[in-house]
Amino acid sequence: MSFRIGFGYDVHQLRESTDFWLGGILVPHSKGAYGHSDADVLLHVICDALLGAADARDIGFHFPDTDQTYKGIDSKILLSKTMEIVRAKGYELGNIDATVCLQRPKIKDHIPLMKAKIAEVLGVSENKVSVKATTTEQLGFVGREEGVSAYAVVLIEDIN
Repeated sequence: MSFRIGFGYDVHQLRESTDFWLGGILVPHSKGAYGHSDADVLLHVICDALLGAADARDIGFHFPDTDQTYKGIDSKILLSKTMEIVRAKGYELGNIDATVCLQRPKIKDHIPLMKAKIAEVLGVSENKVSVKATTTEQLGFVGREEGVSAYAVVLIEDIN
């Protein structure tokens, strides 16, 4: 059996009076992530990491922000379609390790629900999904609460 590793990174602006979707759930906060879709930075990095591991380009290639089909789309749909692409290429998820960089709000209490939602969308067990959070100690655009960023690494297995 062979394995492949993929990496994802994404950033979204934070704006007042915008819903904050993160990890497939709505997180209560005075600011939300802004983007063409629902701007779920965590799901976007997982998509990019999965696509990269499967040598299937990136999220912008498959779901371009120039296509109105994806305007405001729920990123759980993008994640599900991404997993379909990965499985069609003969791979299955080994595991995900993701980190969200966010000054506020603190999301540690939301992480179990995020893990459950991501696992549900991907059709895998929760123990294959790791979500962590960190601040940037008030440094940079994350520290000034101007944006949110996230990183993900995935392992996929060739099942052919």
